Amino acid sequence: MILGMSVATFVMVHVVISLIAIVAGLIVMFGMLGSRSQPGLTAIFLLFTILTSATGFVIPPLLFEKLLPSHLFGILSFILLAIACIALYGMKLAGAWRWIYVVTALASLYLNVFVLVVQSFLKIPALTALAPGNPPAGPVFAVAQGIVLVFFAVMIIGVWRRFRPA
Repeated sequence: MILGMSVATFVMVHVVISLIAIVAGLIVMFGMLGSRSQPGLTAIFLLFTILTSATGFVIPPLLFEKLLPSHLFGILSFILLAIACIALYGMKLAGAWRWIYVVTALASLYLNVFVLVVQSFLKIPALTALAPGNPPAGPVFAVAQGIVLVFFAVMIIGVWRRFRPA
């Protein structure tokens, strides 16, 4: 049991939180390309991304039992999100804090999407057949993650150049 839920139920809640974070983050990212500030959706993106990392730490095995790559992603995501929140809410995107926010917020979104791709290859039988193993391996998996990486690199650069909130 985790927080009064079965492990399976808790994992499902974690997945739903993650998907909300990713969808909100993608909408915020595309809005930033047009210099649109979306305070409510941005808060949802940041909050649910923080919750994604937090809930991931209580899914067994726990961090103090065995250090997994997912724990490292969670720690890195927390650091990026803390900086993004400071840049947005504390420093109000003044000066260099604008690009610091863009890079840290979108890098945390990238990490979430990276994990989504990994989990998709682990849980969807058709993808598992293309890239077996835990973690997934092989050229199909590498190409999929490469496409995600290039997409986010292009988007981060584009948002960095265009995002000028009022």
